[in-house]
Amino acid sequence: MDKFIIEGGRPLRGTIAVAGSKNAVLALMPATLLAPGVYRIRRTPNLRDVWTMSRLLARLGVHVELSPGGELFLDTRSISSFEAPYEHVKKMRASIYVLGPLLARYGRARVSLPGGCAFGPRPVDLHLKGMEKLGAEIDVEHGYINARADRLRGATIHLDVPSVGATVNILYAASLAEGETILTNAAIEPEVTALAQMLVAMGAQIEGIGTSTLRIRGVPALTPLEVIENIPDRIEAATYLIAAAATRGSVRLVHANPYHLGAVLDKLEEIGCTLDVDGSTISLRCDGEITPTNVTTAPYPGFPTDVQAQWITLMLTARGTSRITETIYPTRFGHVPELRRLGAEIEIADSTAIVTGGATLQGATVMSSDLRASASLVLAGLVAEGTTEVLRVYHLDRGYERMEERLQQLGGQIVRVPTDEY
Repeated sequence: MDKFIIEGGRPLRGTIAVAGSKNAVLALMPATLLAPGVYRIRRTPNLRDVWTMSRLLARLGVHVELSPGGELFLDTRSISSFEAPYEHVKKMRASIYVLGPLLARYGRARVSLPGGCAFGPRPVDLHLKGMEKLGAEIDVEHGYINARADRLRGATIHLDVPSVGATVNILYAASLAEGETILTNAAIEPEVTALAQMLVAMGAQIEGIGTSTLRIRGVPALTPLEVIENIPDRIEAATYLIAAAATRGSVRLVHANPYHLGAVLDKLEEIGCTLDVDGSTISLRCDGEITPTNVTTAPYPGFPTDVQAQWITLMLTARGTSRITETIYPTRFGHVPELRRLGAEIEIADSTAIVTGGATLQGATVMSSDLRASASLVLAGLVAEGTTEVLRVYHLDRGYERMEERLQQLGGQIVRVPTDEY
């Protein structure tokens, strides 16, 4: 197990390229089960979550290889299993994405109830209700979802909340269902749009892409795609922009998509940072005092829940009080006790973090609890005086490719070292 050792107090400056989207590629990979063939997904980040999904697909019979250049090769011509066992699914909630493709293409699936991050329950009810609406027989026993359907049939489905995962699974299944499916209150995140566009390129008939109402006319079969281009990772981009702002530095991100970052860019400008957007390049400069600003997380295009933890760290550097309200996962504040170890003044009231910023943070040893919480602790270490050790950085490796190397490129004093801590 590794840890980061960070010497704080240095502004980040320089240029880095934004990696391909973790959340998008995790949705694109299971889509290859819908049409047996050979696929290449470009700009695939080398992450723990990608390898977890790769091992799960390999368990089903898919041949998977990731080149050093970030091209993911998948051969789905020899599916030999329809079971996603607990040993794989427990590591990542997105593993449930194999449910829709297996059910739609092969008429059966056995998928373990998922595991994943520790910041609160994220039930799979919406996934199961969606499959049942499409005509699947579902039962859950001994920790497994058992699903069967001779042929899925189109239906009208309304999601109680705009769940990304449920939207993704319904898109898979409805693409091969008989008849038309109308999905309302669908998630509109860029990762969902990327999947829908891939399915259309494979021959699916989907209208309303990018909106909360999707109309999917099922087709008898889809065609494999030789090459798929992954989208930039908007959460990684937001994290490095916030890191530069927190350290009062300047950063230039290339291969970004600013249209996916509207809510974050607006807030960065609101606190006093200078931004320049030129095509796929985002430049940020932030020096001097910043203004404390309230934030409320919301489904896309609102402020992302996956940026909430990093924003709290940024607000610790603003003199005054700010409030960060979490509406997606109200208990997602596992990073707060660890930030307090660095001297942060943060109170939690219901689903809101009340941050009193302006005090100097002091280096300390802190422990990661989940992916984005880990990022907030690294950012705090970059800001704090002295040395900060961040333990259990395997959480970071789920969603940030070689984060320490990227930060070193920007002048951050951060190294990865092995530790005996378990």
